[in-house]
Amino acid sequence: MSFDPNLLHNNGHSGFANGTSGALRETGVIEKLLASYGFIQCTERQARLFFHCSQYSGNLQDLKVGDDVEFEVSSDRRTGKPIAVKLLKVKPEILPEERITGQEVFYLTYTPEDVDGNVQLETGDKVSFSMETNKHTGAVNAHNIVLVKKKQGRCQGVVCAMKEAFGFIERGDLVKEIFFHYSEFKGNLDTLQPGDDVEFTIKERNGKEVATEVKLLAQGTVIFEDVSIEQFDGTVTKIIPKVSSKTQTDPLPGRIKVNFAISKELPFGDKDTRSKVTLLEGDHVRFNISTDRRDKLERATNIEILTDSFELTEESRELDVLSAQRNHAIRIKKLPKGTVSFHTQSEQRYFGVVEKEAAGSISKSTSPAKSKEKDSEEGVIAYDEAGIKMTVPYHIKELEGCPIPQLGDKIEFSICEVKRTGLQSAVSIKILNRSPNTKRLVGYVAALKDNFGFIETSQHDQEIFFHYSEFSGDVDELEVGDAVEYNSSKGKGNKVSAEKVAKSTTVNDPSDEVYPTVYTGKVLRPLRSVDPQQAEYQGLVEVTEEGSDEKGEVYPFGIISLANKTDCLQKGETIKFQLCTVTQTGQKLAYNATTLRRGTVDCVKDQFGFINYEVGDGKKLFFRVNEVLDGVELQPGDEVEFSVILNQRTGKCSACNVFRVSEGQKLVAAPRPDRLVHRLKSITLDDASAPKLVVVRQPKGPDNTKGFTVERKIRQAGVID
Repeated sequence: MSFDPNLLHNNGHSGFANGTSGALRETGVIEKLLASYGFIQCTERQARLFFHCSQYSGNLQDLKVGDDVEFEVSSDRRTGKPIAVKLLKVKPEILPEERITGQEVFYLTYTPEDVDGNVQLETGDKVSFSMETNKHTGAVNAHNIVLVKKKQGRCQGVVCAMKEAFGFIERGDLVKEIFFHYSEFKGNLDTLQPGDDVEFTIKERNGKEVATEVKLLAQGTVIFEDVSIEQFDGTVTKIIPKVSSKTQTDPLPGRIKVNFAISKELPFGDKDTRSKVTLLEGDHVRFNISTDRRDKLERATNIEILTDSFELTEESRELDVLSAQRNHAIRIKKLPKGTVSFHTQSEQRYFGVVEKEAAGSISKSTSPAKSKEKDSEEGVIAYDEAGIKMTVPYHIKELEGCPIPQLGDKIEFSICEVKRTGLQSAVSIKILNRSPNTKRLVGYVAALKDNFGFIETSQHDQEIFFHYSEFSGDVDELEVGDAVEYNSSKGKGNKVSAEKVAKSTTVNDPSDEVYPTVYTGKVLRPLRSVDPQQAEYQGLVEVTEEGSDEKGEVYPFGIISLANKTDCLQKGETIKFQLCTVTQTGQKLAYNATTLRRGTVDCVKDQFGFINYEVGDGKKLFFRVNEVLDGVELQPGDEVEFSVILNQRTGKCSACNVFRVSEGQKLVAAPRPDRLVHRLKSITLDDASAPKLVVVRQPKGPDNTKGFTVERKIRQAGVID
């Protein structure tokens, strides 16, 4: 609530001795009191007024919740709402000898000696007492206090609804809901949810019962009903309406007739059925009986339909999956996944030749633009069955994860038939022999981006673009360095790209012709995937010898040359490598290139850190703590060896396989400065300018005793009190 400070300009009251003035004054009780404002509950009318503490004439420390006050009513200039001003505390009338019966009032003080009998009073207890005035201080207190009636105990229930600022609790003692405000919840409101068990105190406000002091209980504490262990059989006599009517007030509209010694009907609701099968009148069912502890109401629950119900009704059961058809299905029962199948696949394997290639998208990540350009077109396979030439179609979507058949390829396959239509198609296709006329190129995956990548050719001297929609299989399983086969095509601008890309195991690996000699060299030029600005794809490495400044032989390298395909060799780095001969060109190529970098740890955070090592434009290299070998805890200054990997999608480098070579120098605490040491030596207890410790307040124990009552002891190492 807002308050206009301009209303506080007088900051006082009229000069009348009794606190009255020309304006009409009212009386009320302090209902809420905060640091700078509060609220008053009027006694003559149903109103709750705001007041600012500056409008109270007197010591604010003496003003408490429950005090009677007198005030004038004004209005806030900003909001126009009524507020209380010119507050005066009203002293209660003192009747020394008269016995008073009523609620415990906290503005009368009392001590345990004032309570008659060995009784422990609590807030809300109804008591009778006498009042007396202390002659020396003038304070009024209660004495001869007698307990009349104990307050109502704590109730339990379950939160059944939650709104914006309030909620409702279903009581555990009565079939009734009770309101509560979120300000009455004692705990973290974010953790409170419908269905939580709570306990609360019932108070009356504005003539209605509300829940106060709401606290969370352990789940399962509140139990509303008891469910029988024994199961019973019965017959459905009334079903639950499919569409709820506005006049429908019964929460348990269904009825089941059960034959006891005296037959009776038990109600049930929508949540009492277990089998999820629609119940109809006359169905035979089995169920448990639930008895409500509050009103002893019995109902049927855990209802299951018996199989003889279908025999009596002569219903036909069918297997199907959910679809958009308009046929009306009833008594739907969910079956395990895979129970319903629309196809049958032959166990026999057939052999044939591709007569027509299939066309269309082959990847799950096809872009919308490309899917419009390429319409799916089925291919044709010719095969012999009992001496008769037969043909069967196949679809490009059935080839996921396997190479794409080309015209004239010999293949092995199974035949799948649709149950409804009888249409056949080839599935589980395996290529046996490629046609001699098939022009399939081979290469290695050089880089992977967000929705495209590049393939290193078999000559290892250039890279070719390909889109993920052209890959046959799951792109997430494709990794840098994987061998693939593809077709080359020219698109817009006469640019060459790869299509019909698939993983391959037939690529000639140059490791068959690797020379055993291990060379040490220096990277003169990285791959284009590391430095996209350079025109050439291949990287270059120069052979170096220790103690020699002469330039050695220079060899090219590609993605296949790296021992770790995710490693990114930077310009100027020292590596060890072997040589191999490319079969198609006879060119010597660097192979099995490895490098171990060294650097010092700059800093270590919670789950990551940085190494002083220059990579690209950055002078510090990022690494994750889980990349540190042997679980060593690195400290700033430690010398480490590591490998550098390039994230193909983001283009950023990071360190992996981090190994600590040596520990750095431990940080030693710096000695105190001479000026501080000299200052400490020169200070004496008699020095008036020296810092002094002033005791502001003595320590106070929980029993209001001053000082330490327990003697402090020196703790011994390894000994627990």
